[in-house]
Amino acid sequence: MTRLETLHQNLQAVFGESASLKVALDELTLEVPAKDWTDACTVLRDNETLGFDTCIDLCGIDYSGWGAPTLAPDPSLHPHRFAVVLHLLSVRHNWRLRVRAYVPNDDFPVIASVVDIWAAANWYEREAFDLFGIVFEGHPDLRRILTDYGFIGHPFRKDFPISGNVEMRYDTEQQRVVYQPVTIEPRVITPRVVREEGYGAGR
Repeated sequence: MTRLETLHQNLQAVFGESASLKVALDELTLEVPAKDWTDACTVLRDNETLGFDTCIDLCGIDYSGWGAPTLAPDPSLHPHRFAVVLHLLSVRHNWRLRVRAYVPNDDFPVIASVVDIWAAANWYEREAFDLFGIVFEGHPDLRRILTDYGFIGHPFRKDFPISGNVEMRYDTEQQRVVYQPVTIEPRVITPRVVREEGYGAGR
């Protein structure tokens, strides 16, 4: 039995046959309801047959427009707009696991913090809050980590404009940094190979 098959079997034994487990590209993903997020994560860390002692990464995902324009939206694939994904490592067993929870309430996504389970999640959760606007309830210091204090919006959301909303520059007269509306004209960027007939021919 391979290590991946052993882990799959152990997860089913711990979480029951109802556990949502998916295997793709030799990687295993466990899907957990948002209401069970911290309970499931605690089990993943403390259960001897699982032993996920290390949080490698945590990130947010915005599934709005997923697959567009080639695929029609399929709520059975992604029931909510936002999800939180953990990547865990068991040093003892030498195996890895991806854990995903869809965050309810697309307008104000909230999920429990796992900082008390893995301290390494602290800055990862701050990043997901900053870039996606996902609120981690119980986080000890949830504030922006990459964008400026006065930044408006969350730049990794699919509906955030590519050029942003404001731009920053140093004003020599006021001798300070000032914010102003973006002066970049919005435009659709089409590669030359598409917009120019015969581009590259004969070269």
